[in-house]
Amino acid sequence: MLKKFYKMHGIGNDYIYFDCFDGEPSDPSALAKRLSDRHFSIGGDGVILVCRSAVADGKMRMFNADGSEGKMCGNGIRCVGKFLYEVKGIRKETVTVETLSGIRTLRIGAENGIVHSVTVDMGKAELRPERIPARLGGDRAVSVPLEVAGKTYSVTCVSMGNPHCVTFVDDPYAIDLEKIGPQFETHEAFPERVNTEFVKVLGKNDVQMRVWERGSGETWACGTGACAVAVACALNGYCEKNAEITVRLRGGDLKIRYTDEAVFMTGGAEFAFTGEVEI
Repeated sequence: MLKKFYKMHGIGNDYIYFDCFDGEPSDPSALAKRLSDRHFSIGGDGVILVCRSAVADGKMRMFNADGSEGKMCGNGIRCVGKFLYEVKGIRKETVTVETLSGIRTLRIGAENGIVHSVTVDMGKAELRPERIPARLGGDRAVSVPLEVAGKTYSVTCVSMGNPHCVTFVDDPYAIDLEKIGPQFETHEAFPERVNTEFVKVLGKNDVQMRVWERGSGETWACGTGACAVAVACALNGYCEKNAEITVRLRGGDLKIRYTDEAVFMTGGAEFAFTGEVEI
């Protein structure tokens, strides 16, 4: 059966989107693995299903390139907001999206019917290691030592609906990410694997990051990762709380504001192209 797909990206974090308001594919995990291949298929960091919800304007299901289902995707949910507004005709300034991490509220920035930016209430940052989950002990995992591949890193761990491990370095692009990324991802301290961000502080409320995502490898951007980085920067005294923090990723910039109540993420969402594929 041929099914229309929408290729979308949030600052380079690209996914293949399907309108599933009338039903979901029988095996989305296998579909994600097949379609994400950049040489023999469409190519993407994974597949996102936009589904009907009984409790929100829509529901997002996200599958990584390896077929694993993710609980949250920051760049993906902004694109879901654009999809609901432009494709499904839900023309509201505020839309809600059901995810495996709960219902998220999105503020839509649109002009002449086209969404140019989306601000997402990403919920409260989780710092308790047992809730991340991370086997690191204590009440919070802030600037704690972690030995990875024979080297000790100072890490700060945060959950933004999925687990993140943030470490500060002199130059994120000098790191052999293909080698060290999987070592972090599958470390015994992280029973559900982990997303890892390598961060350089550029100035006041201005940081650069490079990310290795569990299930996808290096991606050009990670929305939840940028949120985790902003939280880690504030906790370690590099950036201000309740201020707009610019997080610079390979695919572009995100604006993050970390408060006691929630983390707010603002960024763009773009259509790349549409097509049909056999599913």
